[in-house]
Amino acid sequence: MIIRQKYLDELIRFQGQDLVKVVTGVRRSGKSTLLDMMREYLRDQGVPEASLLTFKMESMEYDTVTDYHDLYALVCERTKDVKHPYLFFDELQEISGWERAINSLRVDKDCDIYITGSNAYLLSSELSTFLSGRYVEIEMLPLTFAEYLQFRGMKWFPRESDQADLALGANGSVATLSNMFMQYRQFGGLPVLALSDPSRENHRTYCKSLYDTVVIRDILERDKRRDRRRLTNPDLLEKICAFLADNIGNENSITSITNALEQQGTKAANDTVDAYVGALCEAYLFYPVKRYDIKGKELLKTNGKHYMVDTGLRNYLQGYRDSDQGRVLENIVYLQLRHDGYEVSVGKKLSSEIDFVASRNDERFYIQVTESMRDTAQQERELKPLRKTGDSYPKMIVVSEGSYPTSIDGIRIVSTIDYLLHRY
Repeated sequence: MIIRQKYLDELIRFQGQDLVKVVTGVRRSGKSTLLDMMREYLRDQGVPEASLLTFKMESMEYDTVTDYHDLYALVCERTKDVKHPYLFFDELQEISGWERAINSLRVDKDCDIYITGSNAYLLSSELSTFLSGRYVEIEMLPLTFAEYLQFRGMKWFPRESDQADLALGANGSVATLSNMFMQYRQFGGLPVLALSDPSRENHRTYCKSLYDTVVIRDILERDKRRDRRRLTNPDLLEKICAFLADNIGNENSITSITNALEQQGTKAANDTVDAYVGALCEAYLFYPVKRYDIKGKELLKTNGKHYMVDTGLRNYLQGYRDSDQGRVLENIVYLQLRHDGYEVSVGKKLSSEIDFVASRNDERFYIQVTESMRDTAQQERELKPLRKTGDSYPKMIVVSEGSYPTSIDGIRIVSTIDYLLHRY
């Protein structure tokens, strides 16, 4: 088991606190394994095995647990003789009214509770109400490039090293970081796939299984969505998913998506399209990103963007085309920013756009992402919006191809690989 230290550290930081730890993220991003990591950590800290109780709610073992009454009774039975149990619930959204049981367990028992879920509806207003703010969310993403290298058994060197462009395998193999990044960009960061050499056939089979699970079972076949609109049209859902995947990094609105569908011969009302887009985002397949008015210092309500949770999954849906590599690169940087804990928006100032405004606590900086700046016109196109911000926040251009000065007019120029490996 390869430790994903960032996420484990987050769970450890909240261990023993009166907070329900909720691990969220797309299916197969490693949430269940993270709970196993936490169990191992607690076991190593001397917690008795009998105090570590796991409930995998998708298992046939729990078929008779249909609602929160059953869940509460089951946990109480299994913990009646256990002092300070640690309770791990995997995919808890399968149980109707589960939040009532979790809140009661938190109140009635001296316990520590950990939950995973593959749908953002897990953190609905009802959960907030029942737990009265007594929970913390740990958002889990597929692998970053650094994690991908770790899963592939590769080590890299500092930027100043003579071997800075190389990655060394545990078996003595040598690869260039650029070749490893090409693999990562094409096949993405789903953990299971990263444990072996990439294969398009294996990747296609695995991604199809994941896509079918999320789109068909999690979204279309859900028995009910409480107060939400029922989603019953698989063809429409798949067309909207394909549109969003094809348009990562492009500004869009519900109206523009509706109009694009109509041009393809599919008619749907705006509120229907909105419900389907919302369902895809709730399932963590896409992340909506709002525009930020740099001059007015406020988020704008219209024409945001969407980025996909994994570029490998996007390539599967798009037929492994080599087009749009600039926007794929932008998607990867967006995911890295989220992994690093930044709030991300698209910067707008009058007619200028900056790819990302990244904020974390009191920190803020601007990022442009581009494939190359080989000619003067390309370079000026990337530099111009950063020069026009009118403030002193740090500014950076992340670029994949070519060699450039480390700084132009105070704007840092960083290679994509150095940025993703934090070598800058």
